[in-house]
Amino acid sequence: MKIKVLRQKKQHTAPYWEGFDVDVTDDMTIAGVLDYINYNDDIIDDTGKKTSRIGWECSCLQGVCGACAMVINGVPAIACETMVKDLKGNEITIRPLQKFPVIHDLIVDRSIIYENLKKINMYIGEYTPAQNKKFKEQKKEHEHQYETAKCLKCGLCMEVCPNYVDGKNFFGALFANDCYLVSSRNQSKAKEVRKSYEEHFGKNCSKAFSCMTVCPMHIPTLASMAKMNRQNGPGR
Repeated sequence: MKIKVLRQKKQHTAPYWEGFDVDVTDDMTIAGVLDYINYNDDIIDDTGKKTSRIGWECSCLQGVCGACAMVINGVPAIACETMVKDLKGNEITIRPLQKFPVIHDLIVDRSIIYENLKKINMYIGEYTPAQNKKFKEQKKEHEHQYETAKCLKCGLCMEVCPNYVDGKNFFGALFANDCYLVSSRNQSKAKEVRKSYEEHFGKNCSKAFSCMTVCPMHIPTLASMAKMNRQNGPGR
């Protein structure tokens, strides 16, 4: 199969496509394909020229860290969870996420995600006895809180979002989910979080919901939005 990778030596150098002819099997993941290409000391492209190893990130290779987020055949996805058998055609194109600065090849700088969360102190914090009691009474929220907490911070939701540009004003779907999680578990931070939610998500989200389509953890962001919007409603 022909594998085409959009490569880039350094952050400020021009990107270029490079092809590889690879013997793949249906049970391989895209992470496995990249690992296969990089395995040999001498890596040869589809023109017969020697080239360098493809730069990409991985950690768990089990779909729970989000490090191998990239765009595969035009769709933002996790490489270790994307099977060759599920892709159509005789060619696979792989490029880095485009909403984040490229460091090298498929490796991007997603630090803006964490910088934005730090900027507004998005952490659950400590409970007071009263908050602990109230939290235990909110059993109906526990399932959604658990689902929301699965977020990998992989950036796929931002990559596909038509409203997310550079993270300076609109923070994306993962921010909405974190807002719900923190405000629902720490009442002392709820007012501050609701204000940040409206400023950095609520007033700019166009409700495309493409974020839920690509989320590898299938987080129900729409439910988080509905809960936050109710919190931000009249009388709150």
